[in-house]
Amino acid sequence: MTSAGNAISNEAAQRYARALFDLALETKALAKAEADMASLAEAFAESGELARAVASPMHKADDKVKALGALAKALKLSPLGTKFIGVVARNGRAGDLPAMTVAFAALAAAHRGAITADIASADALTATQLKELTTALKTALGREVEIRAEVRPELIGGLTVKVGSRMFDSSLRTKLDGVKQAMKEA
Repeated sequence: MTSAGNAISNEAAQRYARALFDLALETKALAKAEADMASLAEAFAESGELARAVASPMHKADDKVKALGALAKALKLSPLGTKFIGVVARNGRAGDLPAMTVAFAALAAAHRGAITADIASADALTATQLKELTTALKTALGREVEIRAEVRPELIGGLTVKVGSRMFDSSLRTKLDGVKQAMKEA
């Protein structure tokens, strides 16, 4: 997808996440909606195949509605969460669901006065490492921090940290790419 296509998709994800957030807040169902979106995000993180299937134009919207309905039932989503993903799928935006879960988590964290940090590492971080990272980010940012961690083996080693528009990349992959570029220029 082009960068313009990504921007449009991202804007749609933001709008849908905002709509769910506002409705959940209005109906006093924010905790349930947040749990639903976290469960959905975990399902997408665990299954790249699921994310590819909902994004694929090869599958009809009706098939996506049925599949996501079954997923909602399996994840025991609330009625609001189930209706939300049904509407998203019927509107042809099922492929944006992973981005919607991220946008919703950021809205919920901001509502609680926290900031979200996206951490990617080559291997799963231990509970101790996550706690130390949370403490360090809280000290550096002066705010409560909620961490969303994901494993990305292609990083080889190290990690990336994204907080808002700021990115810190200490991955081995980036360092190797830098060495490779320097060798090309030499």
